[in-house]
Amino acid sequence: MGRFKVKKQDMFIDMTPMSDVMVLLLTFFMLTATFVKDEPVKVNTPGSVSEIKIPEQNLLTITVNPEGKVFLGMDSPQNMEKLANKMKDNGSLDLTPQELQVFKDVPMLGTPIDYVKGWLANENRNSMLSDAKAGIPCDSVTDELKVWVGNAREALGEGEKMRIAIKADKETSYEVIKHVMNSLRSIDENRYNLITSLAGEDK
Repeated sequence: MGRFKVKKQDMFIDMTPMSDVMVLLLTFFMLTATFVKDEPVKVNTPGSVSEIKIPEQNLLTITVNPEGKVFLGMDSPQNMEKLANKMKDNGSLDLTPQELQVFKDVPMLGTPIDYVKGWLANENRNSMLSDAKAGIPCDSVTDELKVWVGNAREALGEGEKMRIAIKADKETSYEVIKHVMNSLRSIDENRYNLITSLAGEDK
């Protein structure tokens, strides 16, 4: 008696629904993700229990590294361009159109005003921020920080409501932070946020 043969059937799984779900998830994450700007100067912020979120628009960030060097950056290239134009109008800064293009795309600046043009001309400008001569002067002798902050406020106008945040390393001495606060106080900037890390979080 011959053996009975079972006819084999090909298995077919329709992957279309899974592909649709993956595309939808990818689109969702792309639309809701926020990209972090590359920061040439890294600081290890102190911990706190505060969970107040700082606004991401019209934000001027003052960064202070462990050595006490002061750096400044704004939240967008458009605001950096407004700052440069205001500095140019006030006679504090004289930039060519090419230098202005470079200036608006820098993530952070940290050099005396007199050295800005030379700093922009250097292709390794980000690595220069770790140089011993880097940093915006902010002391009782030379206080250029208030010039930058005051011009940034004027550049955005009263309606923009610029916010100021100080991001200092936990190893930075209080004396340096005091200089920064005194500089802001001298131009009637009495409201600002201190950026910290949530206590207990791994960095």
